[in-house]
Amino acid sequence: MIKCIAIDDEFLALEIIENYVSKCPFLELAGTFSSPLEALPLLNECGCDLLLLDINMPEVNGMDFLSAIPNPPLVVLTTAYPQFALAGFEAGVVDYLVKPFSFERFLKAIQKAQSRLAPRPAGGTGYLFVRSAHRMIRVDLDDILMLEGKKDYVAVHTQTQVIDTLTTLTAFQDKLPVKDFVRVHRSFIVALNKINTIERNVIYMGDKKVPVGEMFREDLLRRIG
Repeated sequence: MIKCIAIDDEFLALEIIENYVSKCPFLELAGTFSSPLEALPLLNECGCDLLLLDINMPEVNGMDFLSAIPNPPLVVLTTAYPQFALAGFEAGVVDYLVKPFSFERFLKAIQKAQSRLAPRPAGGTGYLFVRSAHRMIRVDLDDILMLEGKKDYVAVHTQTQVIDTLTTLTAFQDKLPVKDFVRVHRSFIVALNKINTIERNVIYMGDKKVPVGEMFREDLLRRIG
């Protein structure tokens, strides 16, 4: 069961989300709010697994609210403004729904959240198949050091090789268990258990150095405790 909260200043938008959530037996809507400030007590006291968040609201902008939450849940942005999509994905949101969105598109976003919340299989390390050229290469999650986003592909750095695959860093992030990997820069996702040292805005992983983006630093420090 995924516990979610919806925040939107439009009553009709909240009504649509309630209707969509009611069709998903694995979703529990813990509350709906027309203002981020109204939602704060519930977020602070009980928390949730998923936040369905509008961006353009009169009291507090959704992106500003998200950056102010010390321990944010997974977030799906729901907005009529597609121009904020890049900023949303850079902030690590699960998905970006442009209003009006269908139930099918809503469900796709929820399934992305499910994949991030799903526990690793008992007794197994977990793995992904990565397409490189004309091959599908199996990569064990425990072997991944980091993922580096290039202009039009992602370089998957493992302990023994580097695999280039034609995809985006955000698309790859959706496939990784959120408890094991963290985005630390617009161009880098790293495996938490492979970090050796963090010095100022640089992560050291063996002989590799990874920069830490300012907007990702707080989440990284929270994740490592």
